[in-house]
Amino acid sequence: MEITAKAFDYNTGVVTRKQFDDHMTLYKGYVSKTNEIANTLVTNPELASANATQSHYRGLKRGQTYALDGVILHELYFENLGSTTVPVGKKTQDLMDRFFGGVDKWKADFIACATSARGWCVLAYEQRTRQCTNFLLDSHHDGQVMLAYPLIVLDMYEHAYFLDYGTDKAAYINRFISQIPWDAVERRALAVM
Repeated sequence: MEITAKAFDYNTGVVTRKQFDDHMTLYKGYVSKTNEIANTLVTNPELASANATQSHYRGLKRGQTYALDGVILHELYFENLGSTTVPVGKKTQDLMDRFFGGVDKWKADFIACATSARGWCVLAYEQRTRQCTNFLLDSHHDGQVMLAYPLIVLDMYEHAYFLDYGTDKAAYINRFISQIPWDAVERRALAVM
C-alpha cells in the first residue's frame, strides 16, 4: 500500500516560507522513497542472497526504516511548527512536572538535547519505563527507542534551519520552543496516557 504526503499549511513563525517549502520537498522525497522501497520489497527483494554483511535485501530493509522514519518524524515536526501558542495543556503540564520538575526544566534539558543532536530531538513518553524523556536521534533510524511515543519533535538536521539561521542553532531551537503549538502536544499526551 502506497503512502501519500500530507499537506501542511505554512503557518510558522519558526522558519521562512522558502525554508518551509524546501523542507516540504525533502519530506515528499522520503514519501516517494518509502513507496519505492516497499514496491521493490514486493517485486524484487532478492531474498536468497540476503545476509548481514551486504546484500540487496539488507540495503532495502535499512533504507525502509530510514525513509519511513523520515516521513513520520517530518510529519510530527511539521505539526509542531507554530506561529502562536496556546497555554501548556493540563496533561502536558502534569508530564513536565512529574518527569522534569516543570516546563522550564524540561526546556533546559530539551535545549541541551537539541544542541547535541545531529538529526532529531524528541520528547517522548516511553511506555516501557513509563517516563517522559528527551531523546537524541543522530539519524531517522539511529537513537529511537521502541515504544517511545513522540510528543514534541524538532528536526536538528542542518537542512531544517540553515537557510534562516546559519550556524546559530540556539536561535532556531529557542524560536521553535517559543512557538510550540501546545494543543498539538496535548492531543498526543492524551492519546498515550
